[in-house]
Amino acid sequence: MVGILSLASDNLERIRQQVSDHLDKAEQVQRSEQQTQALMDSIAKKLKQEDAVLVAHYYTAPEVQALAEQTGGFVSDSLEMARFGRDHPAKTLIVAGVKFMGETAKILTPNKRVLMPTLEATCSLDIGCPIDQFDAFCNEHPDRTVVVYANTSAAVKARADWVVTSSIALQVAEHLNQQGEKILWAPDRHLGAYVKKASGADIIAWDGACIVHEEFKARGILDLKRAHPDAEVLAHPESPDSVLEIADQIGSTTQIIQAAVSSKASKFIVATDQGIFYKLQQAAPDKIFMIAPTAGNGATCRSCANCPWMAMNELEALDRVFEVGGNEIFVEPALAERAMLPLERMLSFKATL
Repeated sequence: MVGILSLASDNLERIRQQVSDHLDKAEQVQRSEQQTQALMDSIAKKLKQEDAVLVAHYYTAPEVQALAEQTGGFVSDSLEMARFGRDHPAKTLIVAGVKFMGETAKILTPNKRVLMPTLEATCSLDIGCPIDQFDAFCNEHPDRTVVVYANTSAAVKARADWVVTSSIALQVAEHLNQQGEKILWAPDRHLGAYVKKASGADIIAWDGACIVHEEFKARGILDLKRAHPDAEVLAHPESPDSVLEIADQIGSTTQIIQAAVSSKASKFIVATDQGIFYKLQQAAPDKIFMIAPTAGNGATCRSCANCPWMAMNELEALDRVFEVGGNEIFVEPALAERAMLPLERMLSFKATL
């Protein structure tokens, strides 16, 4: 097991360097309000012409989320994006997010065309858990039930017994623990540690992490809280344990939004990707939201709590989505069929809650 985990750590270091190199080369898009509106109008026209609907993740840019809403699309977490696309009558789904989200949409909707602004948009959790290494890890522990996070490739999902989202991860672990099952968890070590501690389940976890959430620092949050003692801390469970220990509420993206709405507090320090602020401000316009501090200029990912891959879903790329070629999602049917089994198991379980 040690050898496999050290490989996972090496993958994470390699991913961090790739992101650093990308941020060094990336150019910030500068455009006027008129140019932004012209792009949004152009994309909306093309969506209608192509019988397509846009689904966007909470972590994409505010204008992308607004465009999805304005054109009859949807903004949510990865699974709800896929389910909306499955149930929508449009023949084509445009997925503004990262690659595993496009794959999930295709698995749930094999009869529809699924396009993404770019297939380069990926996730450190996904690419940090390659199927060959993960398969070897599973084979070392044949007595364990394999539970994987949605932030994984179709191949990794197909190797699993269960797929979970952050909103249901704890309940699934509690259920399996009650059944006396031991769990092999992948790929996020922080979410795995949180679930293990909260459920009491016997869990061994893959050594992966989200490059955005891992940069949140408890010390910086406590410093900010001293300046705003009445602020509540809302944290995503992909964050390090030191951050979760000082959080007032821990939850998925959707749960963070719900917590902000239901809480009596008027100020919040939010430890997740700052793209969620669009929906937070929409849901609770009378409240104040502050991004949780990261490691600042010395941070490994240097992304200022914003996923660099999510940022690739810019309006310019969406305007070319029907023209560029090479940006359609395909999942081999037999692989999709195997990946659908743990997804259906999760959906059936969620329906009982």
